[in-house]
Parts: sequence; C-alpha cells; structure tokens
Amino acid sequence: MGMDIDSLVRINKEQLSTLEKTLGYRFTDLRLLQKALVHSSYAFEQAQGGNDNENLEFIGDAVLDLVVGHILFHRYRNMREGELTRLRSSLVNEQHLAKMARSIGLGSYLALGKGEDASHGRTKPSILSCAYEAVVGAIFEDAGYQTVCAFIERFFLPEIEGKKEELLLADAKSRLQEALQEKYNEAPSYRVDAEEGPSHQKLFTIAVCFREQVLGTGQAGSKKEAEQRAATAALAGLESING
Repeated sequence: MGMDIDSLVRINKEQLSTLEKTLGYRFTDLRLLQKALVHSSYAFEQAQGGNDNENLEFIGDAVLDLVVGHILFHRYRNMREGELTRLRSSLVNEQHLAKMARSIGLGSYLALGKGEDASHGRTKPSILSCAYEAVVGAIFEDAGYQTVCAFIERFFLPEIEGKKEELLLADAKSRLQEALQEKYNEAPSYRVDAEEGPSHQKLFTIAVCFREQVLGTGQAGSKKEAEQRAATAALAGLESING
C-alpha cells in the first residue's frame, strides 16, 4: 500500500504548519488540510483511490459561491441580480482562483503524481483552482461557516473592487449600444483620433460617435480598452442628460 493521509501528515507536519500560518487558520484536524492538497494523480499512483481532494473541492466550490455571493449581496445592495452573478463568477472562476492559489504559494504544497508533476502540474490553473476550493472546503469542514466566511472575506475583499471596475469597463460598450439601440434604434461607432508612441508602447485615443456627435473619448494602450473607456465616458454623459 502507498502513502495514506496519516503518513503524509506525519511527513509534512512542518510544511502544513507553514501553510496554516499563511492561511491564518489552525486546523483541529490536520488530515483535512493534507487531504485538500492531494491531487487524484498522486492518490492513484499510491493506490489510494478516492483519498484525494475532489470531495473537499466539491464542498469548497459550493461554500465559495455562497460566501462570495453573500459578501456581494451586502456590499452592492442596488446591483441587479444578473450583475451580481457575473461579478461573483469573475471572482470564483478557474483563472481567478488559480491567482488566489498562487498568492499563497499553494502549488508548492501539492502532492502530485510523478507524470503530473513533471508536466508542470503545480502551475496549472485547473489544478491550482481545485486545490484552492478544496482548502476552503477543508476549513469549512473543520470549523464551520463563520470561520470560513472570515477566511474568504480576508482574501477576497481586496479583490472585489478591481473586478467590479474590470467588468464595468468590459460591459460599457454593450451597455452603451443597448441604451442607444433602445432609444434611437441605432448603434454608436468608434474612431481612432490619435495613435502615439513607439510600437511597443502605443497610446490610442478613441472617440465614440453617434449621429456626427462625439459622446466620449478614451485613452489606453490597446484599442479595445480605449473603446471601453470611451464608452464609459459616454455612459456617464448620457446618465447626466437623462438623470
């Protein structure tokens, strides 16, 4: 028989203790934390089928949805349900959870199968995000809702405003188009007013126009972002006219 969870806890005691300090939480049952770090490829190699982090990942996924939803619900009381859903999914998607996992160095603690380890499994977003969910699940199982809630708040609150801004920018073009289509049955157009700087550091100035009139301008290092900024400025203008 291969390594079971108890043996791993004994061998990795110091590592687990370091991770606890980073997480800001001490486990009553360290086996839960250890299990959260065991990838299925390792369990399979050690003939410990099912002794991996997938069930903890399942519960952690549900807990993250609930807690992040709860935080957003209280923080943005006037936000519509669709916007809340999109903001939450931008915070709990694979890419963002992998970023959160990297911020605590989670990759270095994982127990991976040899093949997975050799193919850079420690840096794969899918493996990192699942392990992060499993750690959240482990804290929930070990200590319940209030504790896991405090843990998630500590790590996610600093991220929320930035994600909200990012989504608003990306959303600005479609919101502007909807507003104009609804009112005038016409869409706006975008034009490049200026393109400055060397090729690796270009700065674009883009105007969003509607019926010969400039509604807003935006500047950024990419055309796409400059368009989004122009649309954001145009929306602010429209709101002040309609407001």
